[in-house]
Amino acid sequence: MYLLLAAAVVGAVLYYLYRSESQLHIPWVPDAESRQFAQRPLPPPLDDTFLSSPNFSLPLRTKGRDIVDANGRRFKLAAVNWYGASDELFVPGGLDVRHRNDIARTIRRLGFNTVRMPYSDELVMTNPVVAPHLLDANPDLVGRRALDVFEAVVEALTAHGIAVIVNNHITSATWCCGADPCDSGWANDHLPPMLCRVRQTEEEWIEHWEEVMTRFTRNPLVIGADLRNEVRGMWGTMPWERWASAAERAGNRLLRMNPNWLIIVGGTESQNDLTGVARRPIVLNVPDRVVYSAHVYSWSGWGSLGGRYAKRTYPSFVQSMRKNWAYLVEQNIAPVWVGEFGSPAHPGQGDFNYWKNLLRYLKVIDADFGYWAINPRKPKDNEKEGYSLVKDDWVTPVLDYRMKDLTELIRAGRD
Repeated sequence: MYLLLAAAVVGAVLYYLYRSESQLHIPWVPDAESRQFAQRPLPPPLDDTFLSSPNFSLPLRTKGRDIVDANGRRFKLAAVNWYGASDELFVPGGLDVRHRNDIARTIRRLGFNTVRMPYSDELVMTNPVVAPHLLDANPDLVGRRALDVFEAVVEALTAHGIAVIVNNHITSATWCCGADPCDSGWANDHLPPMLCRVRQTEEEWIEHWEEVMTRFTRNPLVIGADLRNEVRGMWGTMPWERWASAAERAGNRLLRMNPNWLIIVGGTESQNDLTGVARRPIVLNVPDRVVYSAHVYSWSGWGSLGGRYAKRTYPSFVQSMRKNWAYLVEQNIAPVWVGEFGSPAHPGQGDFNYWKNLLRYLKVIDADFGYWAINPRKPKDNEKEGYSLVKDDWVTPVLDYRMKDLTELIRAGRD
């Protein structure tokens, strides 16, 4: 009898979980505002939000919750990610389709004043010649090595007045982030040699940073270094204190090269958790240079009592944001850049619930942000990127609910 009762209870729970998960995948139908937005041309970019505007005076620094210029005027990071150099092909995406200047113009036209440019440590170690067919629209770069191409793309962005933050994304050149422990932190020499195809010590990680950034010491629109993407350790076991100490060592070395750079330090638990800052903040030799970073996706929050963000109510979502990172902004302690978030062009109910809650909150606290990603295709097998903001031509914007909300976020308090 008890066994039957227990089986019935387990069955009911499993059925509830199945129904709950199924509802997350029901397609979301665009609302009237999103449909209307898709029928109108994008508003022109706000030129005075770009660092190239005469309204700003470099260098940047931090002041409380804000990034400010030399005169104390806030510079809000309205960023987009442009990936590829961290992946298998060692090259930013789209250079086979459009000239890098055309892509830079497209990014500016969308209103983004900053681009996050990821690279892998393997790119620095091997620095291969980029395959010619990946540069079909940039023939002047054919025969050049990966770091040269990376530099040329950064220079194209800054020539169009777009600020750049360089990001060490992953150790081995591949899509981030999987369960591979070799890529779960900045160094992997503590792991068995046969486990990691690409191995590096902390000192080698810092030296790779120095090799990349030495190319940009005289480019004032390369404004910072995002030290490492989604530090997590083995199954989310990375202690904040360990990561904070390594970030300080790397940050101080980079600031010797250029004391004006911002040093961006992400949280642990795949960059979602900055609670450790309250007890152990990052302290660098140059003051007012630390910017913290959080990543927030629909699947974030897994394993927590409240569940994944795809499922949460707005009050539950906000409670998690405040606990994890937003307390730093709300209490005017330090800037937090939400350096990655995104949603598919055709979301399910869960994806849209997450997006609606996040964008509502980002607008409320007027946060610095970085959307993932501009790319319409992933490097490996030319797979379609569902989160893209442009079509395959790298020019035509995808005018949907995401671009509507991002445009509102960029223009908040400006129109």
